[in-house]
Amino acid sequence: MKSILTAAFFILATAAFADGVVAPGAKLEKLSGDFAFTEGPTRDRAGNVFFVDQPNNRIMEWSVDGKLSTFLQPSGYANGMYFDAAGNLIACADEHNQLWAIAPDKTVTVLVTNFQGKYLNGPNDVWVAPNGGMFITDPFYKRKWWDHDSMALTNEEVFYLSPDRKTLTQVTDDLKKPNGITGTPDGKKLFVSDIRAGQTWRYDIQPDGALTNKTFFCALGSDGMTIDAAGNLYLTGKGVTVFDPAGKQIDHIDVPEKWSANVCFSGPDHKTLFITASESFYSIRLQIAGANPAK
Repeated sequence: MKSILTAAFFILATAAFADGVVAPGAKLEKLSGDFAFTEGPTRDRAGNVFFVDQPNNRIMEWSVDGKLSTFLQPSGYANGMYFDAAGNLIACADEHNQLWAIAPDKTVTVLVTNFQGKYLNGPNDVWVAPNGGMFITDPFYKRKWWDHDSMALTNEEVFYLSPDRKTLTQVTDDLKKPNGITGTPDGKKLFVSDIRAGQTWRYDIQPDGALTNKTFFCALGSDGMTIDAAGNLYLTGKGVTVFDPAGKQIDHIDVPEKWSANVCFSGPDHKTLFITASESFYSIRLQIAGANPAK
């Protein structure tokens, strides 16, 4: 019965948003600009949105009352970020290829420093599963703040950090350059963009974090991504492209920047999509709420 009800919900949701996901009359709003490059938006449980201005080595905070401030600088050249259930800001700290947990008081705990004695290529994006495990994409993009210019690891893949934060495991072995990543609120499905291949894949997540049943989702790669309550997936790059749960494109949000890097939901009803795009930070109202609100 549960599966029938779930299927019915997705059918109704798809029909309801056949004309797209943007709220009637809503327009893209530029909230702030003059950054070097924005990335990694995520929200805390109060609804404040945090994002990085990566080349300037800082994490910004857009408060629920629309005020912008610097949360942390230096930030380890943080990139992708996501809040865990305890309210820690999990950040891909690009400066030394690490993963950080930043407490509300800004105390930093380094969670990952290496894999089998070697630096990661460059933790790029992270999704925290309901059980506290963390999935991390690890592509190689040469950074000007590094003192090396080649990968320490042989391949660019996805890693899983166990809920006790003691074991890091490589969970893919056939990707070209994974980048954007997100999962479903029940912790059962993971979406990974292979940006170099121009593809996005869906996996089943096993209790130990292993990934099975790799399934083609759509022929588009993505820098960052998020998911809404109807199971629609939002991919970034040239604006924001929205796909329904079956992998069919249902909308596209144009953003007047060279590159849209990442997205997240927030707002009082969780129906505002925030977009980090090149030198700017945007928002737009949608008809449907995000699927992964902070606990």
